[in-house]
This record gives sequence, structure tokens and C-alpha cells, in this order.
Amino acid sequence: MIIEKEIKVVEQMITIYCRKKHKAKRKTLCPACSELFAYVQVRRKYCPFGENKTFCSHCPIHCYKKDKREEIRAVMRFSGPWMLLYNPLMALSHMRETAKMKRKIRTEIKAVAREEKERAANEAKETP
Repeated sequence: MIIEKEIKVVEQMITIYCRKKHKAKRKTLCPACSELFAYVQVRRKYCPFGENKTFCSHCPIHCYKKDKREEIRAVMRFSGPWMLLYNPLMALSHMRETAKMKRKIRTEIKAVAREEKERAANEAKETP
């Protein structure tokens, strides 16, 4: 479910990008954007994290080749604001999920920092 949803968001973003930058007709992609979308689909479907995956920008493993990662980053940077116009519900849902993911990551980082601080304090107590 999550994988399909993410793929739809990426497809919408690539479609907007292709339409605005490459002057593609509605609902079609140029060869370069079609290739990028196919690459995204394959990488996302075979992600080792599966349904438990975070957004790629927060992932500890980068499945994309460096050039493809830069390409998709440019597409998302350009298409993000346009998403509010072309598909506001999808854009707002994506923004909500992003905010939720960032909160979760911050909470996990704080928990790890707290554990390390407690471990250091315990080690200091044990050392005479």
C-alpha cells in the first residue's frame, strides 16, 4: 500500500516536471523522464526496507545511483510547489507524512542520545 502510494506521488511529480520542463503533452512522459520513472519503480519495489521504509531522503541506505539521485531531487524540488496546484490532496498528504517522519526521526535521535548519556553516566559511576 505504502509503496504504491509513493510511486503515485513520484509519478505525479515526474509528470509535472516533464510537462513544464520538457513540454511533454498531458499524461505522457518524454523518454528521459520515462526512464527515470521506470528506474524509481524498480528501486522502490526492491527496497530492502519494504513497507517499513522512510522517504528516500531520510533513508540510511541510498539505493539510487548518484546521478539518478540528483535527477529525482531536481524533479522533486521543482514539482513540489506545483503539486499544490495540480493535486492538492496528494501534496498535503505527502507533506503530512514527511512531517510525521521527521518527528519520528527526531524522537529516535533524542532517545539514542539519552541512552548514550545514561551509559556514560553509569560508566563514570562504576569507575573509581
